[in-house]
Amino acid sequence: MGTGGKTFNAHVLSATFHHMHVRSMAGDDSDLRRGIGELLGRWGGLQMAVKNKWGGHDSLEKSQELAHDLFHLLSQPNVITVDEIESFLHESLLLSFNTEMEDGSIEEVAEQLMILHEENCLHGSH
Repeated sequence: MGTGGKTFNAHVLSATFHHMHVRSMAGDDSDLRRGIGELLGRWGGLQMAVKNKWGGHDSLEKSQELAHDLFHLLSQPNVITVDEIESFLHESLLLSFNTEMEDGSIEEVAEQLMILHEENCLHGSH
């Protein structure tokens, strides 16, 4: 790639990305895991990073790893803040995809992930 970091300024949602990336999580019927997969699948910035291989040839695997890491982070009953989720997303995108998003989508995704976390805590661990 060699072009340095990328800054992403467009906000696009796509259902096609969902079908490509949620498949790897189909074995687990957890509402939280499914919710994370659907949310990341609609995130246009992540879709663009994977499609354009900003994370290298293993960009798809990196996006699946992000979903897996988020599941483990949000499935714990620990107290977590939206700011911590935002920081995690910023760091993950920078390290895995050499990408910074300045379109407000990280904040939106973090808020929706926080809702999933709260719902998971409310409905209890099985």
